Amino acid sequence: MSNRFVVIMAGGRGERFWPQSRLKRPKHLLPIVGDKAMLAQAVDRVSNIVPPENVYVITNSEQREAVLEVCPDVPAAQVIGEPVGRDTAAAVGLAAVLVQERSAIGTFAILPADHVIHDVVGFQKTLELGFEAAEKGDFLVTIGIEPDEPATGYGYIQRGEQLIGESPVYRVKRFVEKPDLETAKGYLSSGDYAWNAGMFVWQAANVRSAISNHAPELESSLVAIHSDFSCGNALDEVLAKHYPDIEKISVDFAIMEKADNVLTIPAGFDWDDVGEWPAVARHYDSDSSGNVARGSAVVQDGSGNIVFSDNDHLVALLGVEDLIVVRTDDATLVCHKDRAQDIKSLVQSVDEHLH
Repeated sequence: MSNRFVVIMAGGRGERFWPQSRLKRPKHLLPIVGDKAMLAQAVDRVSNIVPPENVYVITNSEQREAVLEVCPDVPAAQVIGEPVGRDTAAAVGLAAVLVQERSAIGTFAILPADHVIHDVVGFQKTLELGFEAAEKGDFLVTIGIEPDEPATGYGYIQRGEQLIGESPVYRVKRFVEKPDLETAKGYLSSGDYAWNAGMFVWQAANVRSAISNHAPELESSLVAIHSDFSCGNALDEVLAKHYPDIEKISVDFAIMEKADNVLTIPAGFDWDDVGEWPAVARHYDSDSSGNVARGSAVVQDGSGNIVFSDNDHLVALLGVEDLIVVRTDDATLVCHKDRAQDIKSLVQSVDEHLH
């Protein structure tokens, strides 16, 4: 049996992709880019790395049924619905417990469910390197994305020295939070910073040790979960009992920024976290006026528009530019591309209106 596992984190509401994305079927359960749900693509990408029985998906209880639908090859018992969202540190800790139950020497990659990666072979080679590095010792390995712009929406990883005799594996000097534009420009020009995409590889025992050192309260909850689960109690019941007490904190804050045994590997593949509608347009052909359309759409005397329409409902635009128009069976969004980041707050207003 392989001692390598992949855990895919598929929580989140995907509010920036409203109205297509909803609580019960958010971004990672939709074919935002490509013909399959983003999560199904994420599972396919690791199929040459680990067998399906070594893949786990951590989602929330509202989305679990939909995840089972889009990931039929993942064993149902390995699709875990968190009773409440507790951010990524809790998900990583839970993943470590599940892997340790299967293998005392298990190593696992933790990956987001909703990123666009076209170069699957390059991704698999990088992930393979990550596993090899993590299996060599007490290391927390992260995959760093080579930045191509001074982005302010990502955290950054500063590379230190390269490990001797290794493939491109570097020590990490530090993690830094999302910077302002001037700082981001400095990071880009220095050449030794990468974007932190939330992709990690580590031995389960080593990440538990890091949690114990840097987040002892989380570790005490994990000990209780592990103990109850090992005694044969149903995982759903165990999580319902212990999960609400866990602090809501990211794995970056809880562990990665404090640990001194972190390594990084540059991503040998293309990557886009497609965080909002304008990012989606990068992955589709546009017409001569820069309009991108999926579904039934006509744009006349307009430029730079993004149109998504479900179920052959015709959307026609006349004399407008730089709009996002998304039509579903029960809602339509019209917004300027400059306001795409604000769709999240619009969703709150919509919820208030409906309730």
